[in-house]
Amino acid sequence: MGLTVQGDGGNKPMPRTKPPFRADQVGSLLRSAALKEARAKRQRGEITPEQLRAIEDREIEALIRKQEAVGLRSITDGENRRKSWQTDFVSALPGIETVPHQRKVTFQGGVQPQQVLTRVARRLGDFDGHPMIEHFKFLKAHTGQTPKMTIPSPSAVHFRDGREAVPASVYPDMGDFYRDLGETYRKAVHGFADAGCRYLQLDEVNLTYLCDPKLIQQVRDRGEDPAALPAAYAGMVNAAVSGIPADMTITMHLCRGNFRSTFIASGGYEPVAELLFNAINVHGYFMEFDSERAGGFEPLRFVPKGKTVVLGLVTTKTGALESKDAIKRRIEQAARFVPLDQLCVSPQGGFASSEEGNIIAEEEQWAKLRMVVELADEIWGS
Repeated sequence: MGLTVQGDGGNKPMPRTKPPFRADQVGSLLRSAALKEARAKRQRGEITPEQLRAIEDREIEALIRKQEAVGLRSITDGENRRKSWQTDFVSALPGIETVPHQRKVTFQGGVQPQQVLTRVARRLGDFDGHPMIEHFKFLKAHTGQTPKMTIPSPSAVHFRDGREAVPASVYPDMGDFYRDLGETYRKAVHGFADAGCRYLQLDEVNLTYLCDPKLIQQVRDRGEDPAALPAAYAGMVNAAVSGIPADMTITMHLCRGNFRSTFIASGGYEPVAELLFNAINVHGYFMEFDSERAGGFEPLRFVPKGKTVVLGLVTTKTGALESKDAIKRRIEQAARFVPLDQLCVSPQGGFASSEEGNIIAEEEQWAKLRMVVELADEIWGS
């Protein structure tokens, strides 16, 4: 049965035949013990890169089968070839390097990811391929469902460190940097499209960080105008997705930090909502809504017709399984601001934004994904 929601006129929403799907996922999945052991062996020089790749292939194939078995229609490689959701992609772009560096934007609770700075080393704009295009090809070849690729949004190159990441000696004018990075991303997105990718997600944490007064002040303290950044970031995304194939879906994932079950930012979406939904040319939004830190659903009133919001109501930070009835009530609340037919459901984030993973067991991960599929079936139909 469809969920009858105030304001939807009692009409039963329809299942979706294209992404984002009624039951969907953000993308990253816990690494298996076998994969973690293999990566440690590779770091010690005990196995070759080819041997590590063979183990990655095997473990990713197993992940694909498990995703299909729980009923998901969007299938990822779990980001299982990466150490970090963002650093691995950004550092492989032409003109960008990584150097040891103390993090300035920090997680709660004292635990921190790898301490590196991704820094612009020369002018951007070139693109001669990317190793993750091959990662996508492997995924596409091993699933009969819709393969989904996830990459960090362009803002990942700038927000955390500002001018330290974009030296004035390389880019005296930040406008030139935003233009060139947008062009680099456009070429990368088209590279994925040429490889057959028709479902691409941009992971965008920094627009939500700009809803947190403490992080806004950090930007101000380093001499930048935080009010100017949302439009600059939106411009890069729009450049990145320009000219994509007509049958390609681009979504954006928004969260407030996700490492070892901790977070960085707090604050609702209101400060960026109008720009987010009406000035950025993506088809859908994966939005964190699993805690009070994300605020209420009121910002969804800006969602225009034709765009989809995937409600991240199932947390990946703890293993306890949520109540289906409680999540249905939350979906009812969201549907007061955007029609139910424009909504889907997913976990709030990935289960392993870095190779360490969140503090949650593998069986709990799969139970949550299975419940998301069951919820969508009960609300929207198969």
